[in-house]
Parts: sequence; C-alpha cells; structure tokens
Amino acid sequence: MSDFDLAAAARREMATQGFNPAFPSESAAQLASIAAKPAPIASDAIQDLRHLPWSSIDNDTSRDLDQIEFAERTPAGIRVLVGIADVDAAVDINSPLDQHATSETTSVYTSVLTFPMLPEQLSTDLTSLNEQGGRYGIVIEYTAGTDGSIVHSDIYRAVMANKAQLTYSAVGPWLEGTAQAPAKLAASPELAAQVKLQDEAACAMRNLRHKMGALDFDRTEAQVSIHNGKVESLSARKKNRAGDLIEDFMIAANQIMAQSLARSGSAFIQRVVKSPERWNRIVQLAAGFGETLPTDANSSSLNDFLKKRKAADPVHYPDLSLAVMKLMGPGEYAVTRPGESSPGHFSLAAQSYSHSTAPNRRFADIVTQRLIKAMLAHQPSPYSDAELEAIALNCTLKENAARKVERNMNKRIAAVALTGRIGDSFRAVVTGVTPKGTFIRVLELPAEGRLMQGEHGVDVGDQITVKLLHTDPQSGFIDFGR
Repeated sequence: MSDFDLAAAARREMATQGFNPAFPSESAAQLASIAAKPAPIASDAIQDLRHLPWSSIDNDTSRDLDQIEFAERTPAGIRVLVGIADVDAAVDINSPLDQHATSETTSVYTSVLTFPMLPEQLSTDLTSLNEQGGRYGIVIEYTAGTDGSIVHSDIYRAVMANKAQLTYSAVGPWLEGTAQAPAKLAASPELAAQVKLQDEAACAMRNLRHKMGALDFDRTEAQVSIHNGKVESLSARKKNRAGDLIEDFMIAANQIMAQSLARSGSAFIQRVVKSPERWNRIVQLAAGFGETLPTDANSSSLNDFLKKRKAADPVHYPDLSLAVMKLMGPGEYAVTRPGESSPGHFSLAAQSYSHSTAPNRRFADIVTQRLIKAMLAHQPSPYSDAELEAIALNCTLKENAARKVERNMNKRIAAVALTGRIGDSFRAVVTGVTPKGTFIRVLELPAEGRLMQGEHGVDVGDQITVKLLHTDPQSGFIDFGR
C-alpha cells in the first residue's frame, strides 16, 4: 500500500461528504477585478495603523493569515489590538465567490491537500495579512487589567501592515524558556518586547478565564511529513505557549464581537457549545480518580477537577483531556435575536461568543464581519433573520462534514504510516462506544481505529493497551485487539 494515492482519496472524500471545491467559472474575472482594486487607503471611517509593529503567529506552513496583533502598556493595563483581515472588502456579498463560500463555508485541511473556501490568490495573498503592504482590517481593541479582566473594548476599521510573520514552533519554546529567540525576534528588541507583552496579557486573561470555569484541554494534532504523495513521518504536535497566546487573544476578540452585536440589537450567529451530552460519564470518570462532580453539568467544577488531574499526573493528562473532549459533543452555530438568551459556550464559560477571527477560512466569520461593519456604519443588517438561520445551519452541517473529511483522511494517512507495524502494541484511550463499534486513539501517535477484539466492558475514557491487527488505507480502517 506504499503507492496508495492519498491526494485522490482526499478528493473522493470531499465529494462523499458533500463538498464541491471547484470554484465557479466566473472566479477568474472576479479575482482579476479584486486584484485591480486600488491600494487600501485611510479615511474618516478607516484608521491608518500601518505604523504599528504588528506581528502574526501561525503554523509553519500557514499562508492564509487572518489575524495580526499589537500590544502596549497603559496605566489601565495592557492595551491589545487584534487586527482581522477584512475579507468582505474584497469579496462582495452575493458575488460568485461569496456564493461559493456560502455553500462550502469552510476550508478543509487534509495534510495531503488543502481545499480552500476562497481561491488561494485571495486567501493567501490579496486578503491574507502577509508581510507586505497595507491591508484593510477590522480591529478589536481591548485593555486587559492586571487581573485579566477586560476594562475597555472597541471595534473599528483600519489599514494595517504585518511587520513580522512568526510561527508557533519557534515562538512557543522561546516563551517557555527552552529555546533561543527566533531570528526575527533576536534581530528586533522592540518586536521581542512586543511578543513578551502580548504573552503577559494573554496569561492574565487565561488565568481569569480558568477561574471563571473555562476548561483547559491538552490537545494534540497530527504532524505529517508527505513528500511526492508518500508519508515519510507521522507524529503528534502539542499546542505550546505561543498557541495559547493566540487562542487567548482570539477568544477575547470573539466575545467582544458577540457582545457588541448583542448590544446593537442585531440578530447574529453565535458559536454554541451546549452542556456535555454525556455528563454522567464525565462524572464517572471523575469518580474513578476519587473526585465528585455535581449531578448537573457545571464547567467550574469540571475545570477544578481537570486542573487537579493535570497537576497530579501531567504525563497522562492528555488522555483524560481527550476523553472529556469527546464526551463534550460538537459545537454548532445558532442565531441569537435581540432579547434572546443563548445556551452559551460551555467549555469557554462564555455566554456570548461568535466566530469572527478567521474570515479567510470560515464563512461564519465573514458574516460576522459584515454585521459588524453594518453596525459601525449605522446601517441595517445585510442579512434577514431567515438568511442567518440558513447560514448557521449550513455552517454547522459543513463543519461536521469537514471534520469527517479530516478525520477520515487522518485515518488513511495513519493506515499508510502504520502498514509496516502489524503486531506492535500501543497505549490507547477509548474515544467512542457506539452501536457501530468501539473506537480508540493511540497515544504515542495521532492514530485512531476500531477495537475489534476485547471491546466488551470498556467505555469512553478507559486507558488500555492494544495490538495492531490490520490496516486498510483504502477505507481508512485501522483494526486493533487486546
């Protein structure tokens, strides 16, 4: 199976899950029109912030950069500016590319191929916040007090310019004190101080969120090296402190966006994570460690339990973290109208939360961007409530479909990588028990499969030792036994 065509499999999987990544025939003409637009300029409604030492932090291979950051110390705390690419400034509502994005709703990343929601000429160039000339953006400004609370916030349009494109892999170890500063930071004391200040603000906000009940998960992602379509290596990549920094900044920005729209009296799309679907099983997991959780779902109690386990057993905490995430159930998009309450975002302990910080990759973020711009201009919403409902439903459906594409392709990639390891034993955690079977995730490698032997009597969260029985890259099946 070493010659298995992963790229072809990715294309088939996209079609199977209902995606149509081919851009409309009118795309070329629209892209040419966008590229011919004059350079961004400031105005009475658009501030010129190109002079600020903005920087971005993203994955090593990311080219669709959605956000840049800046921070400065003030008497009230640390003033943070999060600049978001103004994709709407390039892609007109109901234009061919907008209609395509409305249908697809998300970029899909398969390690083998990326299927962008918007053409790469846009998402990695014309609307990407690369190190280059000015770009239109939406700025979410807030001041973080010493206790991490937001003491001031504002939203406005601006022209921005990224001065330094940085990466999680280089900045994270430096912030953690385990590596030297990456070249761009070593060459610029001002930029290095900038990122340190951003980290200080992020740490304060993160600590407060966790005190309020936001959950602290240890997540791992697959890091795949593929050359000429062949899997050369497969390993687990954990989030580091640079990832935490950006996550904390984006969480605050998304909350401020949602709160501002709620105050404006506009209907908008929220990102909702309801109370865990299997809270009873989470209670059982906690009981296995001698801890008691309340009968009704409570994020603060769950967070206290997770923090205790992380401190007591940091080596195995990712196993527990994975099990709880699986038991939480998926998030969804839902429309909130004026005067209505929202189920909120359970894992973030947030009542109001929108997706707004990745418009090159997610259509829901473009919609939020348009609603915010209408609010700032004192104009009516560009969408009816019925249109927002349809968008929210489709975004949820396509996000679930994208997750299936990525999960199934990860299985195929893992099956290819593990073909030569039949008979080897691995540590694993049970991630699903359904009528269709019992599923596990290997902990040494980012590989998931089905437990074909010895599955009786296990449940989500159980840690077991399994033996690799069979791999089938074509179907993405990886079979294990006990």
